[in-house]
Amino acid sequence: MSTDHGLVHTSLPRCWPALLAFHGDVSRETVHYGRRKACMIAESMNDLLEMIRCGVCSAMNRVPLEKVQTGRRPICGNCRSPLALRLHPLVVTDSTFAEHVERSRLPVLLDLWAPWCGPCRLLTPVVEELAGELAGRLRVASLNVDENPVTASRFRIQSIPALLLFQNGVEIDRIVGAQPKPEILRHLLRVIPG
Repeated sequence: MSTDHGLVHTSLPRCWPALLAFHGDVSRETVHYGRRKACMIAESMNDLLEMIRCGVCSAMNRVPLEKVQTGRRPICGNCRSPLALRLHPLVVTDSTFAEHVERSRLPVLLDLWAPWCGPCRLLTPVVEELAGELAGRLRVASLNVDENPVTASRFRIQSIPALLLFQNGVEIDRIVGAQPKPEILRHLLRVIPG
């Protein structure tokens, strides 16, 4: 039996590794809430958590977004290995658009693209950099307009690449064409503080 913070893992509820996902973040006082209270705390935080699969042991980890926003790096609650934050945009389809974009608590930058589009391919590395740099403060997603025409027509996409910025499920800004990273960041910083 391994211990962490003086606790035996086998006696803890399944949701407890989420609360241990950061070194030194859980005090012994937290344990006194009891197993049920710990689960209730973890469950109430679900909207503010990112689920990340460990690359070493494949365990799913709930990572609090506010911890990532402050620059802390998460570790696996099961094997203690560092977790990789999503460095690539989340792939969104017509069927998952509402779940990943409209219901997101974070602002969302949606990249609308097509595989045959040269400027889209030029913009892809910039969008991937933004996904890594702004993880926890902004959700970056991509949608292939050829495979998902319903969403593309809903937002009247007539030219690609197009970057749509959503907050609380509502489009608040749009960038059309391949733009340099500083220009995209200028638009994003209106919604995301520095």
